[in-house]
Amino acid sequence: MLPSLKRIDEELLLTFADPEAPAGIGGDLAAETLLALLANAEFHGVLPIMLRKLGEIGDAHLPADAVLRQRLSELRDQSTLATGQSMLLQYHGDRIMKALAAKNVPARIVKGPVFARKLYRHAADRPFTDIDILVEPASIAEANAVIAGCGFELASNAAQSSELQEFKWLEKENSSLLIELHGNLVHDSGMRRRLSLGFRDLRSIDGDETDTPAALLTIAIVHAAGGHKFHRLQLCVDVLQGVRALRSPADEERLFEAARMSGIELELATVLNVTGRLFGAPRAIALADRIKPNLSIRLAKWLISGDTLLGVNSRDKMHSRLRRDAFRWIQRLA
Repeated sequence: MLPSLKRIDEELLLTFADPEAPAGIGGDLAAETLLALLANAEFHGVLPIMLRKLGEIGDAHLPADAVLRQRLSELRDQSTLATGQSMLLQYHGDRIMKALAAKNVPARIVKGPVFARKLYRHAADRPFTDIDILVEPASIAEANAVIAGCGFELASNAAQSSELQEFKWLEKENSSLLIELHGNLVHDSGMRRRLSLGFRDLRSIDGDETDTPAALLTIAIVHAAGGHKFHRLQLCVDVLQGVRALRSPADEERLFEAARMSGIELELATVLNVTGRLFGAPRAIALADRIKPNLSIRLAKWLISGDTLLGVNSRDKMHSRLRRDAFRWIQRLA
């Protein structure tokens, strides 16, 4: 269980988690509070952003506490290792993509490294622990063979992977290197009858371009609501950055067309609403409100609140779990 935070400290956590919010802490911030913030930031996947901002503030302006200084040193070392791991994953991802291209298997890398490069001013703010590759469902068998030929072995159950359209591969010499092959970014077969986001869908959203803001934000929304069920703040930070990347009304219209095509209007309204309210982002709320709210959307917005995300691993985690489980049922029944 995470150390509990007061409401004012939750607001400070959200400020640290926002890549574009200025760094700053009060002079009376206690070392114990800062340690609790670090623990929460680590769980929620936003620790690299917080560490960068603390570096900008400077250790001289932080509490002079031995335990805090030791913990900061440990976390900074871990962050350096995580950056190196991301670089190694990117190398293997690029190697597999070249092998797929040589076999004429259309594919694209999605999420982690693309978000880091396209959505974040500081790429190190968005480390990743795997490489996600998306292909057409008909190309899964051939793509799996290519990945195996690159020195990886299947680590997931073959039958279950086929059902989910998600295959997990580990490098034979280094099992910390994970490649996930997807035939669809929506893995729950019960939800896939209503919403779907595959290789062809993204190509249609992008048009003549690649990794357009609308496509990246659509992926971030599906990742938050269709995959991990709002289990940490990083998911909403990706969405926040995706909203900021929308450059024009045309980008916004392309986003809504993508939502209609993929069937994710419920998810779009829910994710943008909670992201906007968490981070004080009126544009995200305004975009969410452009989706006509039916009963499912109203219930979803009520269930998925800021407290639902912040309480995932707190003393209130059962309340959060029940709300997120109820949201999943709404998705399946909508």
